[in-house]
Amino acid sequence: MVIVKKLYDVYLGASDLHNDLRSIKFMDKQEKVIVVGGGIGGLTTGALLAHYGYDVTIYDQAIVSGGCASTFQRKGFTFDVGATQVAGLEEGGIHHRIFKQLQIDLPQATNCNPACAVFLPQETQPIMVWRDRDKWQKEREKHFPNSKIFWQLLNILFEASWRFQSRDPILPPRNLWDIGQLLQALRLDTLVTVPFTFMSVADTLRLCGVGNDKRLKTFLDMQLKLYSQVDTKETALLYAATTLSVSQAPQGLYHLQGSMQVLSDRLVEGLEKYGGKLQMRHRVTNIQTKDGKAIGITVKNLKTGEIREEKADYIVGNLTVNDLVSTTDQMTTGYRQRVKKLADASGAFVIYLGVDISAIPDNCPPHLQFLYDYDKEIGEMNSLFVSVSKSGDGRAPEGKATIIASSFTDINLWWDITQQEYETIKQDYTQKAIVRLGEYFNLTPENIIHQETATPVTFYNYTARKKGIVGGVGQRLSTFGPFGFSTRTPIKNLWIVGDSTHPGEGTAGVSYSALTVVKQLTNAKL
Repeated sequence: MVIVKKLYDVYLGASDLHNDLRSIKFMDKQEKVIVVGGGIGGLTTGALLAHYGYDVTIYDQAIVSGGCASTFQRKGFTFDVGATQVAGLEEGGIHHRIFKQLQIDLPQATNCNPACAVFLPQETQPIMVWRDRDKWQKEREKHFPNSKIFWQLLNILFEASWRFQSRDPILPPRNLWDIGQLLQALRLDTLVTVPFTFMSVADTLRLCGVGNDKRLKTFLDMQLKLYSQVDTKETALLYAATTLSVSQAPQGLYHLQGSMQVLSDRLVEGLEKYGGKLQMRHRVTNIQTKDGKAIGITVKNLKTGEIREEKADYIVGNLTVNDLVSTTDQMTTGYRQRVKKLADASGAFVIYLGVDISAIPDNCPPHLQFLYDYDKEIGEMNSLFVSVSKSGDGRAPEGKATIIASSFTDINLWWDITQQEYETIKQDYTQKAIVRLGEYFNLTPENIIHQETATPVTFYNYTARKKGIVGGVGQRLSTFGPFGFSTRTPIKNLWIVGDSTHPGEGTAGVSYSALTVVKQLTNAKL
């Protein structure tokens, strides 16, 4: 029992005896783990399991690791493919904890302050989401003078939820061990959140007397769509309390020096440091099961065309639940039906611009959001989320800058059409994006050095996610936290990590799901 307690303390981070864990736990047999997908969630899972002595191989079909948090280069510019900001680098943050455990250096980064500048329709004065809490409070009071009670409630729920989450609960629990971990994370202050478990943000706005505040609702819709995939009407309040508050100190959003690829590269470093392997340009076409248990994969080498089978003791899918179902043999009917009933996830249209620095206004924030019409839904070029490089951050040559602008789009618009129809839609989106961006940036023809676009079809080819969806499962009342998809699947020895599981999308979210899987999987051996 002393040894068991010692090991338990190690993988929960209560001790630094990592070498003891490896030598005691795996002296008899090194078990094999296959991770399907080399996004941040898959890389984190693989690196941690390799650290704990497992024989880990990660397979990914892309050219470079990182999934939507990777990069590409054009004409001296480095463009972040999808994700452009990171949370969880602060002391005690999820990335900080994981990198400390792997004994590798955190990427160099600067705070995003403001985290975002939000422009509402026909308004030239943005709402600045400041990192400083007092400054952000004054900004809110200026723009939404009658919303004080709403923000106070949000802060109470955030503080309680953040303390709860920092104790590493397992959500949703699927066996007695998971339940035990959940119960250990509960405290009396957690009870304050219970009455709000089944409330949406819209419900809360009405409760606080600001349900008819159009500007406030629109601002919240814009922010929530980015991080929860759905608006105030559908987003669960407890999820929103965290995502709307995490950009303030002592937490915050960060801009990586170099590019988002640095995060992936450091995790690959951690993986290989402990003997793990990363196989790029390898597509897993099937997860094999037998008698309700995952036993291996079928994988195709995209460079040679070779198809082979690989056996494993455990398999972790860094996949969407949609792709997990379509890839796995003998998935249970109930799980398939639940996935089938999910609302369609979003797609993204993204335009990447390499520009002369004169195109960027003075004191331009690192991230901006624009909404162009109150009466239209967010997406379909009615809104843009924009990220801008900073001088010396490694994304552009001296005197140049990058602009990355994305808009949500219906994934079905881009599929089952002719090539000509596809090109027509793409050109239409591109022209509208340039016009919209030209209202803020100085996008004269001579200032645009490079221009490139991505659609859901592009993202499918890059990430292999079904129809090129981005983000995760919408954080609705029926799919967030305790009601979401577990990292444990109905198939024994098969786990899933990534933005389909708790706590949702973003590099911090998928890394937390990875930590959950590592805890669950290592517990199976204690």
